[in-house]
Amino acid sequence: MSDSMNATSQTKTATTQIDSAINSFAPAKTKAARGSSRSKQANTDLKFTNKPITASSIKKLRTQCLILPVYDEKSLPTLTRTIDAATGGQIKQLLKTGDFQGKADQTALIPCEPLKGIERIILFGCGKKSEFNASALQSSINQAIKTLSNTKATQAAIAVSDIDTPDAYRIISQTIISNLYKFSQLKSDLSKEKHRLKSIALLGAGTAKQREKAKQSLDEGTAIGNGMNYTRTLGNLPGNICTPSYLAKEAAKLARKNSKLSCKALSEKDLEKLKAGAFLSVSKGSDEPAKMIIMDYKGSPKKSDAPYVFVGKGITFDTGGICIKPSSKMDEMKYDMCGAASVFGLMHAVTALKLPINVIGIIAAAENMPSARATRPGDIVTSMSGKTIEILNTDAEGRLVLCDALTYAKRYKPAAVIDIATLTGACIVALGNTTSGLMSNHDGLAKQLLKAGEIALDPAWQLPINKEYTKMLDSEFADFANIGSGGAGTITAACFLSHFTKEYNWAHLDIAGTAWKSGGGKGATGRPVPLLTQYLLNRVKKGQ
Repeated sequence: MSDSMNATSQTKTATTQIDSAINSFAPAKTKAARGSSRSKQANTDLKFTNKPITASSIKKLRTQCLILPVYDEKSLPTLTRTIDAATGGQIKQLLKTGDFQGKADQTALIPCEPLKGIERIILFGCGKKSEFNASALQSSINQAIKTLSNTKATQAAIAVSDIDTPDAYRIISQTIISNLYKFSQLKSDLSKEKHRLKSIALLGAGTAKQREKAKQSLDEGTAIGNGMNYTRTLGNLPGNICTPSYLAKEAAKLARKNSKLSCKALSEKDLEKLKAGAFLSVSKGSDEPAKMIIMDYKGSPKKSDAPYVFVGKGITFDTGGICIKPSSKMDEMKYDMCGAASVFGLMHAVTALKLPINVIGIIAAAENMPSARATRPGDIVTSMSGKTIEILNTDAEGRLVLCDALTYAKRYKPAAVIDIATLTGACIVALGNTTSGLMSNHDGLAKQLLKAGEIALDPAWQLPINKEYTKMLDSEFADFANIGSGGAGTITAACFLSHFTKEYNWAHLDIAGTAWKSGGGKGATGRPVPLLTQYLLNRVKKGQ
């Protein structure tokens, strides 16, 4: 047997083993059918309850684990102080030893023998109370849940009333849901992958007004956390499963669960009729057919209210096309559809919260592959808008699918359009993995998104777009090129998109650095679902 035949045999064997281990994710049939695949679901739903509590009633609490905040100061918070007294000063004694000092991100696990209803206590450090904020709470809860996950507890309670932070319920629930996420659907043995936690009680104050506010905050955090995890799952799926056709099926599945949500998927023939030449130039080299997927949520009492439109880049695998990428880390190019995945996560959150607002999600889904049919450097295509584009780099494909999707968005007469894309490596150079890049043709919209990111702990930073940068896209042979002639790659990419957004308020989020992380613990992050959801929540609160 030749080496090539042996390699083929080994590949087929490996594929068969993988397919037999997968049980529920089934990709749609494509031009080149790749067989059915299924996967098991490892993660279980976590139930949150909002339970009023007082210093007197906490002694009667029944829980496998009580999670208490401790600040880096001499006095203990109210409920923590009550529990300390009931346990004969265990907490203060621990502080005296210096092994636990209440510093930020510290945790301590102690048994709770004196209180029969509480099996164990986890203390989580909050640092100085004067410096404690939403970001510190998020970090502290993450550490506490990691400690909790190392126990055999299936149920826990957190003393939220001792946490003096706005939106504490939202931050805690969102953080816990995100912390417990595992992508294990494609592993053959899930016995070690399930988290034990089934329910968490959030112990808070008891007035009717406080309970209602807590419930709203808890609902928001739960919806955002679940939306993030949905986004992460789509992002983490491999390209042989998560194809454009698979995403179309996911949209249909999401629509079936909500009467206010409808969806449709435009085929390549539909796109040809729309003269979406830029979009179709990307999928030419692939056996996977491109799809433009539209999810339409009508939540406003006034169906005629202008919708907010979100456009997601959905390159389900990006080889770079003819301008092929280096093989190192090319496996991570399955994440090039994280913009689309975040739109799915947003729609999941919007429907869960039943927001009284009209929202449209547009997914520009395609696979960028090299072949005899693939678009070449130097080719000129005509976009849906009628503008011509000289393709100087086939690896700058995201903007080609987005520009036709942005032209399509115009028909909805939108209140605003926001596109989300893992668009440029230059954005990682500029902002790293902490902050998303933001560019906009409308200062008011940009400020709204920046504010939403600040509240949601999902920050963005605004970069400029102006004529000086736009000139860098000039072409000798077409209306403009798909890449700039110099540096500022993130900005020139946005300048390219701005050619197609002149008739409405538009913003572009470059999430190349924030949508996924490499290295240890690699995977999709679920960002910027918190930012996008908070933006819509703010619009609802302001009456749009």
